[in-house]
Amino acid sequence: MKDKKEIQRLFKEGKKCSCEGAKLFFQGNHLSHNRVVFTCARNYGNAVQRNYSRRLSREAYRLMKHQLFSGYDIVVLIYPGKDEFQERLKQLQVLFKKAGLLRRTE
Repeated sequence: MKDKKEIQRLFKEGKKCSCEGAKLFFQGNHLSHNRVVFTCARNYGNAVQRNYSRRLSREAYRLMKHQLFSGYDIVVLIYPGKDEFQERLKQLQVLFKKAGLLRRTE
């Protein structure tokens, strides 16, 4: 997802879930894959910090995307805080579980 209008539509019309440090917006897209965007809150440091945070988020998503249901547009809004990989991975797991997008792994 790269179109600004699609992202704004998702902010307004999508379902929402939140946890400490992040918020998830999602909506079905009728495709066979997920489209994902990671964005930072307005008061999130400088460009270097924002880019690093998005890189951490993309890597955490990459590691867990096989555990998610397909066919959704997803926006993850990240708030300032600790930028540690394990913490970001836990945040995404909590968000996707709350949203019902995480498949049961047994």
